[in-house]
Amino acid sequence: MSESNATASATASESTTPSDGSSGAPLLEVRGLSVVYETSSGTVTAVDNVDLTVNRGEFVAVVGESGCGKSTMLFGIAQLLMSPAKISSGEVIFRGENLVTMNDKELAPVRWRNLSVVMQSAMNALNPVRRIGAQYADTMKAHGVKSKATIRSRSEEVLALVGIDKIHLESYPHQLSGGMRQRAMIAMALLFAPELIIMDEPTSALDVVAQRSLMLQIKELQQQLGFAVLFVTHDMSLVSHFSDRLLVMYAAQEVEFGETRAVFDAPKHPYSEGLLDAFPSIRGPKVPLIGIPGSPPALSAMPPGCRFEPRCPLAYADCKVVEPELYTVDDVLARCLLYSPDHRPKEPAGPIDPTAKGSEP
Repeated sequence: MSESNATASATASESTTPSDGSSGAPLLEVRGLSVVYETSSGTVTAVDNVDLTVNRGEFVAVVGESGCGKSTMLFGIAQLLMSPAKISSGEVIFRGENLVTMNDKELAPVRWRNLSVVMQSAMNALNPVRRIGAQYADTMKAHGVKSKATIRSRSEEVLALVGIDKIHLESYPHQLSGGMRQRAMIAMALLFAPELIIMDEPTSALDVVAQRSLMLQIKELQQQLGFAVLFVTHDMSLVSHFSDRLLVMYAAQEVEFGETRAVFDAPKHPYSEGLLDAFPSIRGPKVPLIGIPGSPPALSAMPPGCRFEPRCPLAYADCKVVEPELYTVDDVLARCLLYSPDHRPKEPAGPIDPTAKGSEP
């Protein structure tokens, strides 16, 4: 076995062995994570008490409108927040260790070797004045790989994994197409065969053909190498085809979390149903697409009670004043008073009518 192959195999073997010795525990467990921004006008909560788990080899997607806290949550999980953002409470348990309590020196061996990140814009994430190969070399040198032959061989291997010719190790980012840059970022994330890859809208700047090609490649690599994916997107079609579980966020909170197929087939939260009504299906009869009326609340001025109440067609009196918890409904978590034993309406709610809000009981 070559030196580079031995290094990659040893790294993969090490990364797939749970540090806590428990293969049954979630790879990632986020507990009560809250992220705030300290501004001149006060503290703004961008992520509010989010719970999340990612199992080994699982693909978990996160969806929601712009500004709901998706990317901030990912940066909080990866410990990449910069001032004025900071984690105000919660835990991020990865491989049995709480990343929130670790300093940069303690995080350094974990980053890229066990957990890597693919940013939304590869053109901004990659250094524009350094060749792709030089950036891969920097990553490996930071983790103690000194041999030039090993660095070169591993760089060629990961580029081949994403379908890029090794000649492009000598290319600058601007010399690659948008899809190639994103694949080059994914290749960099695979240098040490990590257990978890966090992806922040990696397909947002690509056309639909390039999006599908990239997603098929990500899924194929996931099945081949066994890593887990935490994936933020606005594209419900990508969620439907590629994710195992789905987290729906609204106004800094998680409002629904469960198996992707269960959420698509029978959404429990009115916001989730509204998102799906605005998404065209490629199967079944033609139905009109329906948007969600109104706009999300400003994070600096959250309404009392349910944050979706001003836009919800099923809202009733208690929704204005009672903030709902997450309730378990048919193996799905939903943040809605429709499922509260103490505050549910007297009459059962019918299907969502987008033209009018539900009347008070």
